[in-house]
Amino acid sequence: MSIKVYEYSKCSTCRDALKFLDKKNVKYNRISIVDHPPSLADLKRMLVYLKNDGGTIKSLFNTSGIQYRELSISEKFKSGLSEDQALQLLTINGMLVKRPFLLTAAGGAVGFKSAQWEKLV
Repeated sequence: MSIKVYEYSKCSTCRDALKFLDKKNVKYNRISIVDHPPSLADLKRMLVYLKNDGGTIKSLFNTSGIQYRELSISEKFKSGLSEDQALQLLTINGMLVKRPFLLTAAGGAVGFKSAQWEKLV
């Protein structure tokens, strides 16, 4: 499996993550999270990694993003948004997805923490 990095070009954290990979000469597939949100399969795979690390479906969301607030996702969770419904929202709106979003053969990560990414690449 090739390394996938879903990113948003205006996100400074995404730019830092890509610089990190470039500095390490890691080959990766750069994907615009806006134009091509993660597939349902990629989201489900990431969710498994997150749950193994104590995360939840909410860990996939960019909770500080404008779209998250405008769509009242927090309220939807409180009123019973299911995991399947949450995953569907993420597949159609990449701006809801926490970024950068890294998938490798070794695992996955949302957000950029160099020590975590070091283990995965």
